[in-house]
Amino acid sequence: MFRKLSIVAFAAALAVAPLPVLAQSKKDSVVMAMALEPPGLDPTIAAAAAIAEVTLYNIYETLTKINEDGSVSPLLAESWTASPDLKTYTFKLRKGVKFQNGEAFDSAAVKFSFERNAIATSTNKDKSLFQAFEKVDAPDADTVVISVKYSEPNLPFLLGQASGSIVEPKSAATNGTQPVGTGPYQLGAWAKGSSITLNKWADYRNAAAIKLSKVTIRFISDPAAQTAALLSGDVDAFPRVAAARAIGQFKADPRFNVMVGGSRAKTIVGINERKKPLDDVRVRRAILAAIDRKAMIDGAADGFGTPIGSFYVPGALGYVDTTGINPYDPEKAKKLLAEAGVTTPLELSLKLPPPSYARQGGEILAAQLAKVGIIAKIENVEWAQWLSQVFAGNGPHNFDLTIVSHVEPIDLVKITEPDYYLGYNNEAFNALCKQIVATPDEAGRAKLLGDAQRMLATDAVAGFLYQPQLITITNKKLKGVWKDVPQYENDFSTWSWE
Repeated sequence: MFRKLSIVAFAAALAVAPLPVLAQSKKDSVVMAMALEPPGLDPTIAAAAAIAEVTLYNIYETLTKINEDGSVSPLLAESWTASPDLKTYTFKLRKGVKFQNGEAFDSAAVKFSFERNAIATSTNKDKSLFQAFEKVDAPDADTVVISVKYSEPNLPFLLGQASGSIVEPKSAATNGTQPVGTGPYQLGAWAKGSSITLNKWADYRNAAAIKLSKVTIRFISDPAAQTAALLSGDVDAFPRVAAARAIGQFKADPRFNVMVGGSRAKTIVGINERKKPLDDVRVRRAILAAIDRKAMIDGAADGFGTPIGSFYVPGALGYVDTTGINPYDPEKAKKLLAEAGVTTPLELSLKLPPPSYARQGGEILAAQLAKVGIIAKIENVEWAQWLSQVFAGNGPHNFDLTIVSHVEPIDLVKITEPDYYLGYNNEAFNALCKQIVATPDEAGRAKLLGDAQRMLATDAVAGFLYQPQLITITNKKLKGVWKDVPQYENDFSTWSWE
């Protein structure tokens, strides 16, 4: 009798409770995890994908927005038009937008951001794109006109990447630690080595549409710890989690949603062609012939990958299968080394960044190379060390071999950059890339892209391994998390609890 009366009384109390009190019971925070901590929070000055995973579309916004299916929609630009030759783009900007420090967003901020990305001292990962802008005009506060030196049908897509984030001029110098953007979230706290907290920005132009008031991002690099954090409920979502070996357990658990999505990423063995004997194409072909791609996919990616033979992936415009150009053939590898005059054992450094695919893949690669007389001396380094010692455009390029996954969707042309870390310098390839960007029709461009892929494979520019398939695991009640990944990002504006 007491139980029934209590329930009636509780129901009556709910009936008269003010609506705001009831609304507060809905969950509005989330804990996400990612493998790597970003080295800073300004995606316009550093290449690490982890920066975009935290900041893109959350703190910073871009003129355009890349969607899960790879399509492009308006963001800070309401609309845009292109000239018939695809060399001039006119963007109409969204009005009434403010930066998080109260400054107005306008065409001057866009012009500043893009010109800053192009200066000689810029460290923007897509510096070459912005240097290809002949000029950026701001005829009025709401209009930006970009003139490109060549036809660029992909410009709306490219400007939706993190490197195209629009920054506020007064805050640009300190964005690495005190980011200021136009997005729906602001930096709340950064506990180095542990987590980052983002808080909903109350003055965002469409704040009512943002369902999560707080996002906590934890950094968990160890695969076993990643799995444990999800199973314990300490983490609500883990995009791109290294949980392939436990995927069956998660699929069988009704608490979780398991998504296996596609990507435009390319996992490769980077070869430093600035160093001898790696400048000899026969030595590079020997390295490729020593690599069993299937064993690498099984061991480094737990089977979640598609073999590739060039710096390009299935599904992209003009893709051709080049895996047959450098097939697994250890005996051929030995003959190529002998032809190149290499005395074995040949010792090479193998510098590996922290992700599990690199560390696990490095062990497999070293074992495969040892069978043909190449001794790969493994050196595990932290992410910041890898970026500065291996990848940084100004050198020192202090490595022989490395393993890394390039996650940018349209970056084949980056190989033409003279300071690119691979050190490939082929005038024929550079001319071909210029021809590609000067060809506005899709069919013609696709054919030339096929030629470029064959050239990279024939020249054994890198040990092209696989296109990763990415696993995302979330709480079943969390909605809006992407399955497919055209670029690495976590758009929290789309996330909500059921």
